[in-house]
Amino acid sequence: MFYRRKILLALLQVFGGRLEKINLQKLLFLACAGQSSPEYEFVPYHYGCYSFSASADLKTMVEKEFLSEDDNSYFKKDGKDYLTMLEDADRMLINQIFVRYNRLNADDLMRYTYINYPYYAIKSVTAQRLLTNEQLNAVYAHFPFGHLYALYTIGYEGISLEAYLNMLLNHDIKLLIDVRNNPISQKFGFSKTSLKKYCEALEIEYLHFPDVGIQSAFRKELNTQADYDELFDQYKAETLSNTIPTQQKIRDLVAQKRRVAITCFEADICKCHRKHLAEAVVKLPNWEYELKHI
Repeated sequence: MFYRRKILLALLQVFGGRLEKINLQKLLFLACAGQSSPEYEFVPYHYGCYSFSASADLKTMVEKEFLSEDDNSYFKKDGKDYLTMLEDADRMLINQIFVRYNRLNADDLMRYTYINYPYYAIKSVTAQRLLTNEQLNAVYAHFPFGHLYALYTIGYEGISLEAYLNMLLNHDIKLLIDVRNNPISQKFGFSKTSLKKYCEALEIEYLHFPDVGIQSAFRKELNTQADYDELFDQYKAETLSNTIPTQQKIRDLVAQKRRVAITCFEADICKCHRKHLAEAVVKLPNWEYELKHI
């Protein structure tokens, strides 16, 4: 079993084997907050801090019958002591979470996290009910607003789904354009169907333009920057020269949506075709906007 899932099971264990779903997300967030390498990361969502990755793990553990669930809660099914399976620091942390927060209900936990971590309340449907005007102003101060029309590029290599989505939110991206030829990923959340679902859950539109991608077969045996440069020379000569209408559509979407990002895998922009695609869009007639690489 993945270590991170033992954290979830230990958290349920110390709270008597049952937690409301909202409470579990908030308590897990508080356990992860402040850690340099947390097992789970979070995004702002309908009830505040939320981890899509933790939700997927919980679903898997229900399917594997480690847990059961109803509409509101998760229940630990087995009698194993997962707390003793944790590293000392994590075991101490989980116990501290219980001591500090076991008397708080869902509203209390939401209010506490909204006040102490206001960024995660920017998409909350309960913040206005739970917070004072002054506390709401602290939340509003974290609302992203990009004044400039811009085309961004972003890769997801080396980061979690939640970290990636937070980057989109922090740059006020309205539309994500996936420019992978084959939008399948071994990494959680980044295959086309999943990425579209998670983006749209956060009110970020998603489109896929496969014709401006590079087929996987051409990406093999790329060992040096010279190998990449040779690939991109071919990409510019063949793919970009034959996909002008798609490039024009990207330009027009920036005018319509204001802040658009194109995405692929590589973290290093010099090893990704999105750099050359973005530069081709910028060179089109009537381009009047910014180009930025996240």
